[in-house]
This record gives sequence, structure tokens and C-alpha cells, in this order.
Amino acid sequence: MIVVKNLIKIYKIYQKTGRLITDIFFRKYEEVLALDKVSFEIGKNELVAFIGPNGAGKTTTLKILSGILFPTAGYVSVLGFFPFEKKEAFLKQISFIMGQRNQLIPDLTAMDTFLLNKEIYEIDDYQFKKNLQKLTAIFSAEKIIHQPVKMLSLGERMKMEFIAALLHQPRIVFLDEPTIGLDIFSQEAIREFIKDYQKEFKATIILTSHYLEDVKRLAKRLIIINKGKILYDGSLTAILQRFSQIKYVSLILEKKVKQEALFKIGKPIVYQLPKVIFQVEKKELPRIVAYINNKIPYLDLVIEDEKIEEVIKSLFKNQR
Repeated sequence: MIVVKNLIKIYKIYQKTGRLITDIFFRKYEEVLALDKVSFEIGKNELVAFIGPNGAGKTTTLKILSGILFPTAGYVSVLGFFPFEKKEAFLKQISFIMGQRNQLIPDLTAMDTFLLNKEIYEIDDYQFKKNLQKLTAIFSAEKIIHQPVKMLSLGERMKMEFIAALLHQPRIVFLDEPTIGLDIFSQEAIREFIKDYQKEFKATIILTSHYLEDVKRLAKRLIIINKGKILYDGSLTAILQRFSQIKYVSLILEKKVKQEALFKIGKPIVYQLPKVIFQVEKKELPRIVAYINNKIPYLDLVIEDEKIEEVIKSLFKNQR
């Protein structure tokens, strides 16, 4: 579905000197490397999270894949097309949803935009009604599609944006920060919608988000990019196994235990009896669990992985 090989994007940034003649006739530019030999492939019906800090190259990559930007160098194929050619057959099979960009007209109803998109994408009456019914049902939005957009809440407007962008049943969907600025209830509704949409329409989806909860809830595969380079491409489970050396051991004590006995495990990061939590090295875990079972009376024992957020932060720090 998507093939990217050695993708390079260089931006030329105008450098203002403050000297009028120079700035008009002898402009100077600085070259900024936004993407540095980025390569990956994405197959049919995959939902891939594409994450990184601001300026990492996420949105630039999506804009190249959708045909908005022209790459400086490298090979790009989406559905067998070179995106920047913007062929009609290509554009009718993709959709690009940006959390901070709106296509709905405030004074009109969402339904008016849906009907406009029906004509733009040449959707026949039967398919339009079928897709609209499915999409509004997923969101339970059958009533609000007939209200003026300016009367809707931010979360409701975002739902309408999704429906408008997906009415033509695209095979590939680019989602750039789809839950940004939404309250937790609207975020959850969008996540459920994305899952249900992919299940229903078998779409390939690339998601960028600063909310790692989006990533954890939606994606099995994770591509991490920073400073234009791919740092990691694999599963969420594998990144913890590969890069995390820490486990968290939580205990609910059965009775009071001498501090000396507890501190043989390590210094607790939480010590609020009867709850005690330790941060331990992964390689020490078997020994520590054996010690707890033999020496510490407890009611409950929980072993947890390091949070994915912390692992990713460490990756970014190591690249500096």
C-alpha cells in the first residue's frame, strides 16, 4: 500500500539580514534537513502510529505521502502512485484529516458539506446513503448532522470532520493529531470511531499524535522519528522488551514489615503503607520476586513494565 525508500526533504528557509537591498535582491537561505533517508513500508489494513517530538518530520512525511509536498529525493509509492502527481484515481482513495484544520463551513450544516463531498468524489446515491448511515451510526450522530456547524461543540465538529473526510470510503487515511484540543470524552469517541472505521472499511491508517494514549489504544505498530530519522519501527511490546531495563513491583502488605526487610528489595519510590512500590532492574526481577515470596507477607503483588512514555523519552535523549 505504501512504500518509502531513502526519503529526503530539505526546506530552504529565508534568512533576513535587516539590510533592505540585500533582503530584496540578494536573499540568503538556510537549508534545513527535515527528512533524512526515511524508509518504511505499510501494508493493507495496518494502523501505524507515527510519533516524535515537534519538528521531528511527522507531518512532513504525511504531506509527502498525500501529495501536498514534493520530496527532495527518494522513492515514494502510495497505492502504486507517485503522490505529488495528484492523479484523480489516487486522490479518490485517500483522505487527510488534520486536528486543527477544518473543511466544514460554520454557517452551514454538516450535511451540506457531506453533499458537496458527494459531488466532488462522485459518490453514487446508494453508496452515499450507505456510508453516511454507517459513519453516523458509529458516532451516534444522526441528529447533529442537520445542525449548523457553528452550533456544535469542538468534539461534535471533529466527529463531523471525520465523517466528511471518510464518506468516499478511502483506502488510506492520514490522521495528523486527530484528538488535539479535545476533552477526554471526545478523545475516547474519536479513538473508538477510528477502530470501528478500520474494522468496517478495512482501511490502512497512519496516525500521528502527541497523546500516547491514542497510540496505546489504537496501534500495534509504532514508527518513532526524531530529527528526520527513524529511531524505531516495530511493535509496542517489542520496544519495551528492547529498550526498557526497568520493572515496577507493587506490594500490598498483609501486615507491617520492618524497613530493613523491605529495603533489601531496594529503596521504595512509594511508601504509603500498606502499599509499597519499587523500581527494579529487569535482570534482578527473579531474585527479588523469590525474596518477596519467602520473606515479605503480602496480600497482592503486581509487576508492571516501564511506561511507554518514559521509554520513548529515553530514546530521544540518547539521540541528542
